[in-house]
Amino acid sequence: IFSIHSRRKRKMARSHPLLIVAVATTFFTQAYSFSTSPLPSKSFSSNLRSFNPNTILKATSSKSTDDGADDHDPSEQTQRSNEPSISRRQAFRQSSLILPALMIGTNPQILLKPTPSSAILVPFSDEKQTIVITGCNSGIGLDAAARMSKRGHKIVLACRTLSKAEGAKKAIEEEIGGGDRNPDLIAAECDLASLESIAAFSKGLKEGLGPDGKIDVLCLNAGLARNTAAKDVLRTKEGFELTVGTNHFGHFYLTQLLLPMVKQNTGKIVVTASAVHDPESPGGGQGSLATLGNLAGLEKGHTFDMVDGGSFDADKAYKDSKLCNVLFTRELQRRLDSSGAGINANCFSPGLIVGTGLFRDQNPVFTKLFDVAATNLLKVGESTHWGGGALEYMALDKTVGSKGGFYYNSPPGSSKYGENAFGDQFNIDQVSKEAMDNSKAKRLWELSEKLVGISATSSNA
Repeated sequence: IFSIHSRRKRKMARSHPLLIVAVATTFFTQAYSFSTSPLPSKSFSSNLRSFNPNTILKATSSKSTDDGADDHDPSEQTQRSNEPSISRRQAFRQSSLILPALMIGTNPQILLKPTPSSAILVPFSDEKQTIVITGCNSGIGLDAAARMSKRGHKIVLACRTLSKAEGAKKAIEEEIGGGDRNPDLIAAECDLASLESIAAFSKGLKEGLGPDGKIDVLCLNAGLARNTAAKDVLRTKEGFELTVGTNHFGHFYLTQLLLPMVKQNTGKIVVTASAVHDPESPGGGQGSLATLGNLAGLEKGHTFDMVDGGSFDADKAYKDSKLCNVLFTRELQRRLDSSGAGINANCFSPGLIVGTGLFRDQNPVFTKLFDVAATNLLKVGESTHWGGGALEYMALDKTVGSKGGFYYNSPPGSSKYGENAFGDQFNIDQVSKEAMDNSKAKRLWELSEKLVGISATSSNA
């Protein structure tokens, strides 16, 4: 079970370091169990023999997503459902088993390379740009906003509430303001779970930027992930299932409204997706698997529970929404190419980032243990700052902006290379088999147009 498998057809290899990690974490768990409970625990050997990476994540209701986009909190829109909680001891034991599983499918040489002593700052054009970012009051969105604001760009902070946007603006000003460094920031409300709010934001932005105002980069970064144990179906104001409604439909509608403002020939659209859209990836292969089926749920109308027409599954809903993000990006680029707009759209996965608001609905004890171990101890997770750098790279790098319709990703733990990873470890990767289905991408677009009640000028293809 500790064999390493790569979708890029690298050679299979036996991983001694992973075996050591598994043994060490299991032993540590046993030591903790003996010290905190009068009950005898299972033997070390039986635990190791019964270790199954395909079922580990099912033992916990905590979600190991791999993107850091965050802004929308379901607990603030409706009363939180009665979801199971776990004790400190359970959280500790679960995290010790999850960590080895995360590395199944990872080249051991990637994990063993030394961290560079210093990282260079990626050079970008100094020309001032107007950049819109959703989900930027925390996580990688806030980090990317601060990074690009430091470079002198105008940043539109589009957050679920105006207070969150104002908070982000204040945080950035306190970090980089002072002297003659006055960041150019616009705080605005844009609730992606409300088409009315999105329309109001679009109208306000057009008025604020003026008749000749243009958007250089549109970053569709906000995201929502409910607790995987959730059983109740929460909905957006228009009745869409909340996760897909926010992560896909909200950004789809926003793109249609703002697309006329994106600069022709040089404009960029960046979508924060996730590797969990792919069932063959390490994270995507755990728990429920992403698939949109024949889009039966959407075919029935806006009151769908799941895109494929099945029963509600919170874990699958998040992964499906990320698959929608990838399909949307590819179909958007096809239509942009057909129209001759000269705008390029790409999506990316920032990697496993636990320390963001995306995990706010999970058990806090488990999340903290998982974050420290995955990011700091085993180096398979990424830091929020690195994730923000990935978003900045997607938005500002000229090579990325010169072509569209691609998905960027990196091996686990690439943040140890710092900014050097961008363009190297972090580069174009293959999407899932389902995400390559052009007919499904086209149908998803058509149904999305119908459900949000709009026909974009860019869709005449």
